Amino acid sequence: MEARWSSSSTARSKEKDPEIVLSINEVVEPAPTLYQVSMLKRYTNWLDAWMNSQGLEVHGIEPTTQEQRTDERIYQVFFVWFSANVNIQSFACASIGPAVFGLGVRTSMIACAITDVIACLFPAYFAVFGPKLGTRAMVQSRFSWGYYGAIIPSCLNVLTMEGYSVINCIIGGQTLGAVSSHLNATLGIVITGILSLAVTFCGYKMVHWFEMLSWVPNVLGIITMLAVGGKRVASVPINDPTPASAAPIMTFMSTVVVFIVSWCAIAPDYSVFHSYKASSIKIFLYAYLGLLTSSLLMHLMGSAFTAAALHVPEWRDGLGNGNDVGGLVAAVLSGAGGWGKFLVVAMALTTPSASALSMYSVCTSFMTISTAFARIPRFILAIVSTVILIPVGIVGAIHFYDTFVQILSFMGYWLGPYIGIVLTEHFLFRRSWADYQVEEAWNKPRHPNLPSAWPAVFAFVTSIGLIVVCMSQDEWTGPIASAGTGDIAMIVSFVYCILVYAIARLCEKKWTMRRIIMKN
Repeated sequence: MEARWSSSSTARSKEKDPEIVLSINEVVEPAPTLYQVSMLKRYTNWLDAWMNSQGLEVHGIEPTTQEQRTDERIYQVFFVWFSANVNIQSFACASIGPAVFGLGVRTSMIACAITDVIACLFPAYFAVFGPKLGTRAMVQSRFSWGYYGAIIPSCLNVLTMEGYSVINCIIGGQTLGAVSSHLNATLGIVITGILSLAVTFCGYKMVHWFEMLSWVPNVLGIITMLAVGGKRVASVPINDPTPASAAPIMTFMSTVVVFIVSWCAIAPDYSVFHSYKASSIKIFLYAYLGLLTSSLLMHLMGSAFTAAALHVPEWRDGLGNGNDVGGLVAAVLSGAGGWGKFLVVAMALTTPSASALSMYSVCTSFMTISTAFARIPRFILAIVSTVILIPVGIVGAIHFYDTFVQILSFMGYWLGPYIGIVLTEHFLFRRSWADYQVEEAWNKPRHPNLPSAWPAVFAFVTSIGLIVVCMSQDEWTGPIASAGTGDIAMIVSFVYCILVYAIARLCEKKWTMRRIIMKN
């Protein structure tokens, strides 16, 4: 259909709104008929009603209102983060110290203890944003990165959490594969991926229900491992096999930091229905204690048992060439007979305690990238995520530790700037929770309560230069890292973005105020 306009009518249109320019031969797409609109609405309403009747979540990325944030069970925050970390994944993270960096028991355990106490502070505080603002983490990032600038962390978080899901499925698959010769790691990865999908498919309530229970077999497994293997661990030399320099220790600590603070990018997602009236300190303490107790316990276990595996032949056989953490856990628990085998299976089947969280947030982060993506039902995105992670996990399992370290390093290089920018905005430029005006501003790019994108993007892009010179990877080691500091890219970029974003944001606010004054 063609719209033909006379020159006089075009002139009158331009006088009414100078920003509208009409083409003489502009082709206008036909609007959908009333019947088409009503059919689509009827179908979506039916789908929502059916999912609600089945107890499945239909809530998208829109903020929850204060009327929806009424759940008084704040203790659930503790169990979410306790269950997400008291598992074989956290055990595997600490095993990198002895297995990759050649550190001894004492050095690895001290490094983990110091790191855990400090690093857990960050995701614990991010968990407070959930009840207070009712927003998913990537939606909330619009209030510091700007509406369009937030596309950057959203895209990076999709890649990060998908990578993290891959790691979890590899570990769960290896653990299942170590139980029986009839079940290999490949099939174990498939089973773990499908279990994670099942929890994610059902949504928020199922995630919380699963986290309330999944810690039990893991704690029983820890107790049994200490009972059957504690004496062997105690007999292992605690000193480093060779004197450790600062570089491997710092790089190991950076890896552990990344493992913990990666939760910052999803921490608000799992408390958006909890009471906004709850004390911020109470929410923070529940999250911090859940993170710290689980992470510290599993990191100390991972450091000790992996270092001991070098001196215990059957444990060393279970660990293989250093790429089978599940095999190590199964080898230790084999001393408990049939009970040990049962625990190995149970611990493997609780892998979704971590992978379901990351998969769920892959979906919400992807929906934040574009309004078009936000229309895709979350359960469809979860299915796509599973289809991707299973084959990638099967390939990555061949070189587990290389895959683990590479994914964690990638996560750290953008998480440092992200955390620095979000916290700087919160503490310097928002005087209260009400200052966010979430419900009015979250989906309006030009809303005055959303900053422009350039301060955050400028801080992030310019931090890349510092990251490059401070990083330490097999492919590249920067001059600062090679000088003996180890990989400190995340720490340096975090501090840098705090300073640069604060200055850039102040300039942006002054420039915005000047424009308003000039207009008036």
